Amino acid sequence: MDRVIFLVDMQTFYASCEKADHPEFRNKPLIVAGDPKQRSGIVLAACPLAKSYGVSTAEPLGQALAKCPQAVICRPRMQHYIDVSIQITRILEQFTDLVEPYSIDEQFIDMTGSMHFYTSPHAAAREIQQTILNQAGIYARVGIGPNKVLAKMACDHFGKKNETGIFELNHDNLEHCLWPLPVGELFGVGHRMERHLIGMGLRKIGHLARYPLSLLRRRWGVNGELLWMTAHGIDSSPVSCGTFSGQKAVGHHMTLPYDYPDIKDIRVILLELSEEVAYRARSKNYMGCVVSVGISGSFDRHTGFHRQTRLPFATRFGMDIYRAANRLFTENWDRLPVRAASVTLSELQPADNCQLDLFGRLDEKERLSAAVDTIYRKYGRTAIFRGPSLLPSSQLRARASKIGGHYK
Repeated sequence: MDRVIFLVDMQTFYASCEKADHPEFRNKPLIVAGDPKQRSGIVLAACPLAKSYGVSTAEPLGQALAKCPQAVICRPRMQHYIDVSIQITRILEQFTDLVEPYSIDEQFIDMTGSMHFYTSPHAAAREIQQTILNQAGIYARVGIGPNKVLAKMACDHFGKKNETGIFELNHDNLEHCLWPLPVGELFGVGHRMERHLIGMGLRKIGHLARYPLSLLRRRWGVNGELLWMTAHGIDSSPVSCGTFSGQKAVGHHMTLPYDYPDIKDIRVILLELSEEVAYRARSKNYMGCVVSVGISGSFDRHTGFHRQTRLPFATRFGMDIYRAANRLFTENWDRLPVRAASVTLSELQPADNCQLDLFGRLDEKERLSAAVDTIYRKYGRTAIFRGPSLLPSSQLRARASKIGGHYK
């Protein structure tokens, strides 16, 4: 028996949260955007009414206001959006115990075991829509399929574009509905892969589906076979409640308020990123032995790099991570201004079951870190910090009140 999988997507989630909290904005165009002075003046969400004026996600706020000057502008409240997302997860758990968050505004649910309560998958989807609207004030779209990949494409390409907000994509209508779409619309095909496929004459999803699997496998290996399977609607991955229970990496990214041209200033940022990554690793009781650094240059130059190095020991201490990150940066920086940086610790392992570094002063680092973490939890992240964070280039205090670079 085929499974019944739903992909439940919240329409313009951030904007919908604001309208749910402010009924006076219900019939007004609304945009959620950051602060242009802090280089975050980008449209994060626009309600359908604002989009009817041509406003689109990820465009500069000034450009959006030129199209829709009467729009209501709301500063993002990330913690509130996270809380609402968790609330919606709890609502979905009323319908099935198999709920898998896919993003802050999308969740997979496996309704197979609950279908005997409903006359059809569409009836179940309508009840889910109405329950979320009643309890959270947000309109949801639902894609239905026998697996996750078809449910996702059903929602993205059809459910979001019809009046009911519901669409079912299965193997009976796959060839009629999905195959005529441009190949770039296939789940898992990015811009670069789209160019490659079009260069091979595969302009539509149906062209890819009919292409010999052996030739795709020969050119791209497992990835080529995965694309062919997706075009045929084949996906055996289950809806898993524990998708995010195991972590593969701990990282932190920061877009700077202005381009940093001085290496001393950039090193302050790398130190703060390293300390943040170390704190998160300790909070989750992980250690890691691979440190990665990503650097992005000015918007108009599109420069930068991403490099990684393996440490001879696993660590979860800020200075260990910083030394590796600084070495990677110093060896690879092109001396052009930096607008964004990231530091990641990967190849994680439980901290209570790892290879010891005999000469790394592990006990001393553990005691110091435990004391610092206690201060963080009691008094906040700005109660104690390293000296370089007193410099003007520091972003520690500016970001202490934010989540994901946006105010809570």
